Amino acid sequence: MNRSRTINSTFVFFSLFSLCFFFGSCTSNEIGNGKDVNPNAIYFDYRIWGNEGDDAITVMLQFRFGGANGTTLVLEEPSKVELDGKQIMTDSSKMTGAFYEMVKPIKEFTGKHTIVFTDINQKQYKEEFNFQPIVLRTTIPKEIKRNDLVFELDGLDPIDYVRVILNDTSFASEGINRLDTVRNGLVIISKQDLETVVNGPVHLELYKEVERPIKNGTDEGGKLEITYGVKREFELKGGPL
Repeated sequence: MNRSRTINSTFVFFSLFSLCFFFGSCTSNEIGNGKDVNPNAIYFDYRIWGNEGDDAITVMLQFRFGGANGTTLVLEEPSKVELDGKQIMTDSSKMTGAFYEMVKPIKEFTGKHTIVFTDINQKQYKEEFNFQPIVLRTTIPKEIKRNDLVFELDGLDPIDYVRVILNDTSFASEGINRLDTVRNGLVIISKQDLETVVNGPVHLELYKEVERPIKNGTDEGGKLEITYGVKREFELKGGPL
């Protein structure tokens, strides 16, 4: 079992490394100046994410020239961006380029919010969104038998979508990674689904993912992504695996 865990950890590490390389190669981390581009050609890249247990939500806003993968921009006064009336200051890194980030306690962040971008000509673009964290109501025991698994979530619409990730410590097994249609908050992993997972320690992740176009943007448009997840671990037992 220790050898399997080691192999799987190595596989996960290289998978994550490859994923980071992929995104780094597809999205520009170059930095330009917002005053040097046509304001109507700025692409809005808004991302909000968090996980149960972190007690905080991260809001990262980027402005790009050249579309979704274009050069990141630093805003020059009077251009600015605000979240709920509070101006966010610029930051940058070699990995992401220029960005505007704010971290908020999750208890304060649930509900309605407004992002306001003001361009160099002082034209404003307001984007409203709602944030609702999901909560796993089901108590998961340390050991679970190989039967249909049902998990109850709060914080979803009557018909909603949840990404289900279920992985074990074996290098050879496929695991589960899919987007499920969820009705009345019930996520179901069938006994047949579990055939791709071996007995032993299992890692479960459930994510509510929202991605939609910006409603009030420039001609270049943009996207808003909201991701929030819960994670659990348990021991899977029973059956031939």
